[in-house]
Amino acid sequence: MSANESGRGRPGDAGAEATAVPPETAAQLVELERLQQALAESEERARSHREQYLRAVAELDNVRKRTQRDIEAANRYGLEKFAAELLPVKDSLEQAVQTGARADARSLREGQEATLQLLAKALERFGVSLIDPHGEPFDPTRHEAMMTQESATAEPNSVLQVVQPGYELNGRLLRPARVIVARAPG
Repeated sequence: MSANESGRGRPGDAGAEATAVPPETAAQLVELERLQQALAESEERARSHREQYLRAVAELDNVRKRTQRDIEAANRYGLEKFAAELLPVKDSLEQAVQTGARADARSLREGQEATLQLLAKALERFGVSLIDPHGEPFDPTRHEAMMTQESATAEPNSVLQVVQPGYELNGRLLRPARVIVARAPG
């Protein structure tokens, strides 16, 4: 076999032997190519995650600003509905004052009762409820004892008399009921 027949020495093949890669180096090149591709994919995922992070941070900042505006508006206008509910009560009281000089006692009383009902309904619509604990056991978290009084008929440590009713707003105490508490005769 001549040099030309064995594939050596052909024109244009002079560097073929020099560029031939040993099998272990070929495996390393394949591994290097795979690692470079994995690196490129990882970098792309990292860019994508960074963009998502920046969007999330911006959205969180927008939510914070929107919430702050809502809180400011609630503080500024939160009593608007409540005030609107009280306007009929004010109107009723103004009408009573205007007609009070020429009205009889019965119509004045009826007007006062109607006004009181308007006020009670307005308070009720906003979750304000009356605490009238007459006959109930004394509860220092909801009642304020003005004094104690001996009683042969009432249970000791129970509310004998309500001096001033209390009020709650949606279950939260606004004002305790002022009461006289019964004690055993002694």
